[in-house]
Amino acid sequence: METPPDEGRPGPDIVGEGTFELEDFAEELASPDSAVGTWLLLENDRLRIWEVRVEPGERAPFHQHVTPYFWSCVGAGTGRQRHADGSVRVRRYREGETEFWNHTPQDDRVHDLENVGDTVLRFVTVELIG
Repeated sequence: METPPDEGRPGPDIVGEGTFELEDFAEELASPDSAVGTWLLLENDRLRIWEVRVEPGERAPFHQHVTPYFWSCVGAGTGRQRHADGSVRVRRYREGETEFWNHTPQDDRVHDLENVGDTVLRFVTVELIG
Protein backbone atom coordinates (compact mmCIF):
# COMPACT_ATOMS: atom_id res chain seq x y z
CA MET A 1 0.00 0.00 0.00
CA GLU A 2 1.29 3.46 -0.88
CA THR A 3 2.09 5.79 2.03
CA PRO A 4 -0.15 8.89 2.20
CA PRO A 5 1.77 12.06 1.29
CA ASP A 6 1.63 13.59 4.78
CA GLU A 7 2.10 10.45 6.91
CA GLY A 8 4.64 11.04 9.64
CA ARG A 9 4.59 14.80 9.16
CA PRO A 10 3.77 17.19 11.98
CA GLY A 11 0.33 18.78 12.23
CA PRO A 12 -0.80 21.89 10.38
CA ASP A 13 1.93 24.08 8.88
CA ILE A 14 1.01 27.35 10.64
CA VAL A 15 3.08 30.28 9.39
CA GLY A 16 1.33 33.12 11.22
CA GLU A 17 -1.26 33.84 13.91
CA GLY A 18 -2.89 36.96 15.25
CA THR A 19 -6.15 38.86 15.51
CA PHE A 20 -8.27 41.07 13.27
CA GLU A 21 -10.89 43.75 13.81
CA LEU A 22 -14.31 42.07 13.94
CA GLU A 23 -15.94 45.38 12.98
CA ASP A 24 -14.26 45.18 9.55
CA PHE A 25 -16.38 42.11 8.75
CA ALA A 26 -19.45 42.84 10.91
CA GLU A 27 -21.96 42.53 8.06
CA GLU A 28 -20.65 39.12 6.91
CA LEU A 29 -20.36 37.84 10.47
CA ALA A 30 -23.94 38.87 11.25
CA SER A 31 -25.20 36.53 8.55
CA PRO A 32 -22.54 34.00 7.47
CA ASP A 33 -23.13 32.03 4.29
CA SER A 34 -24.47 28.48 4.58
CA ALA A 35 -22.60 27.42 1.42
CA VAL A 36 -19.29 26.00 2.59
CA GLY A 37 -17.78 25.68 -0.87
CA THR A 38 -17.54 27.20 -4.32
CA TRP A 39 -19.52 24.54 -6.18
CA LEU A 40 -21.96 21.99 -4.83
CA LEU A 41 -21.02 18.77 -6.63
CA LEU A 42 -23.52 16.37 -5.03
CA GLU A 43 -26.27 16.55 -2.43
CA ASN A 44 -28.55 13.85 -1.08
CA ASP A 45 -30.21 13.08 2.26
CA ARG A 46 -26.88 11.94 3.78
CA LEU A 47 -24.20 14.31 2.52
CA ARG A 48 -23.16 17.35 0.50
CA ILE A 49 -19.92 17.33 -1.50
CA TRP A 50 -18.36 20.69 -2.35
CA GLU A 51 -15.40 21.87 -4.35
CA VAL A 52 -13.65 24.85 -2.79
CA ARG A 53 -11.54 26.84 -5.23
CA VAL A 54 -9.85 30.11 -4.22
CA GLU A 55 -7.62 31.91 -6.72
CA PRO A 56 -4.51 33.81 -5.57
CA GLY A 57 -5.61 37.07 -3.95
CA GLU A 58 -9.26 35.92 -3.76
CA ARG A 59 -11.24 35.59 -0.54
CA ALA A 60 -14.16 33.27 0.19
CA PRO A 61 -16.59 35.03 2.57
CA PHE A 62 -17.44 33.96 6.10
CA HIS A 63 -19.47 30.78 6.16
CA GLN A 64 -20.88 28.57 8.90
CA HIS A 65 -20.32 24.87 9.53
CA VAL A 66 -23.17 23.26 11.50
CA THR A 67 -22.63 19.59 10.60
CA PRO A 68 -19.76 17.12 10.90
CA TYR A 69 -17.52 17.47 7.85
CA PHE A 70 -14.12 16.71 6.44
CA TRP A 71 -11.97 18.36 3.84
CA SER A 72 -9.07 17.17 1.70
CA CYS A 73 -6.64 19.52 -0.01
CA VAL A 74 -6.34 18.77 -3.73
CA GLY A 75 -4.44 21.94 -4.68
CA ALA A 76 -1.71 23.04 -2.25
CA GLY A 77 -1.13 26.64 -1.25
CA THR A 78 -1.25 29.21 1.53
CA GLY A 79 -4.47 30.45 3.09
CA ARG A 80 -5.50 32.98 5.74
CA GLN A 81 -8.51 32.06 7.87
CA ARG A 82 -10.30 34.56 10.05
CA HIS A 83 -12.55 33.13 12.77
CA ALA A 84 -15.65 34.57 14.42
CA ASP A 85 -13.74 34.98 17.71
CA GLY A 86 -11.38 37.54 16.12
CA SER A 87 -8.44 35.18 15.66
CA VAL A 88 -6.62 34.79 12.36
CA ARG A 89 -4.23 32.09 11.18
CA VAL A 90 -2.09 31.74 8.07
CA ARG A 91 -1.42 28.17 7.07
CA ARG A 92 0.30 26.23 4.29
CA TYR A 93 -1.89 23.41 3.00
CA ARG A 94 -0.31 20.28 1.50
CA GLU A 95 -1.92 18.21 -1.23
CA GLY A 96 -3.57 15.17 0.38
CA GLU A 97 -3.84 16.85 3.79
CA THR A 98 -7.23 15.98 5.32
CA GLU A 99 -9.03 17.02 8.51
CA PHE A 100 -12.32 16.04 10.16
CA TRP A 101 -14.39 18.48 12.25
CA ASN A 102 -17.45 17.52 14.32
CA HIS A 103 -19.73 20.56 14.40
CA THR A 104 -23.41 20.99 15.27
CA PRO A 105 -25.81 23.96 15.21
CA GLN A 106 -25.02 24.41 18.94
CA ASP A 107 -21.25 24.12 18.39
CA ASP A 108 -20.71 25.70 15.00
CA ARG A 109 -17.64 27.07 13.24
CA VAL A 110 -17.64 30.37 11.35
CA HIS A 111 -14.63 31.36 9.26
CA ASP A 112 -13.51 32.74 5.91
CA LEU A 113 -10.64 31.70 3.63
CA GLU A 114 -8.32 34.04 1.76
CA ASN A 115 -5.68 32.78 -0.66
CA VAL A 116 -2.50 34.64 0.26
CA GLY A 117 -0.25 32.45 -1.89
CA ASP A 118 0.53 32.30 -5.57
CA THR A 119 -1.21 29.02 -6.45
CA VAL A 120 -4.91 28.11 -6.68
CA LEU A 121 -6.09 26.66 -3.34
CA ARG A 122 -8.44 23.71 -3.90
CA PHE A 123 -10.27 21.43 -1.49
CA VAL A 124 -13.01 18.84 -1.56
CA THR A 125 -15.28 19.30 1.47
CA VAL A 126 -17.87 16.70 2.49
CA GLU A 127 -20.64 17.63 4.94
CA LEU A 128 -22.31 14.70 6.71
CA ILE A 129 -25.98 15.61 7.06
CA GLY A 130 -27.86 12.35 7.42
